[in-house]
Amino acid sequence: MFKNKIILWSTVAMFFAIMAYFVVENFTSSSSETEDIAVTRPQEYIDKITKERAAKDELFRSGDESPIQDKQSFHGLHYFKVNPEYRVKATISPYMKDDKEMIINYTDSTSEKYERYGYASFTINGQEQKLLLLKHDGVISVLFRDETSGMETYGGGRYMDYPVSEIKNNSMILDFNNAYNPYCAYQPSYACPVPPAENTLKIPIWAGEQTEEGVH
Repeated sequence: MFKNKIILWSTVAMFFAIMAYFVVENFTSSSSETEDIAVTRPQEYIDKITKERAAKDELFRSGDESPIQDKQSFHGLHYFKVNPEYRVKATISPYMKDDKEMIINYTDSTSEKYERYGYASFTINGQEQKLLLLKHDGVISVLFRDETSGMETYGGGRYMDYPVSEIKNNSMILDFNNAYNPYCAYQPSYACPVPPAENTLKIPIWAGEQTEEGVH
């Protein structure tokens, strides 16, 4: 049970480890590398995301914390094609009300206390959208559903995670190409946080991780 309860943070740690590796390997040569390569060098950005996905596949194939039960037959995760247009700049409106504490339910009927950090407002596919950002143990979590949920993607929703330091001058980049399925999408015994109802987007997000059933 203990392993189940730390599943979100195991996933976050894995994601940050992959990201940190590629930042060190590919983007430390000069200060100019702080530019948004999704805009200026889209093919390089696509290659970067593709390599990160391959690294995650290897961790799922051999890692001790992998949710994959049958690693021998594991042939990799499924994703939408990398699309730079799903990497968007969001304006952050800090949550100013007193009821910042929010109870988030988990799939095993337990719950955890999170903090309402603020709202991320952004435009995607020409439509204005808004998502509640949640803070827990120093991590900003974006838990959401969209019109692909239960079809091309996991019905329980998908996640994105960021260190608080990614929010600068009340803005941040949301990269839906990195949206991932929680571990309970691969093994029901895991406990995963359920996205708040207000984080159900009325549009399809054709980016990030899919389910195997969703690609057939």
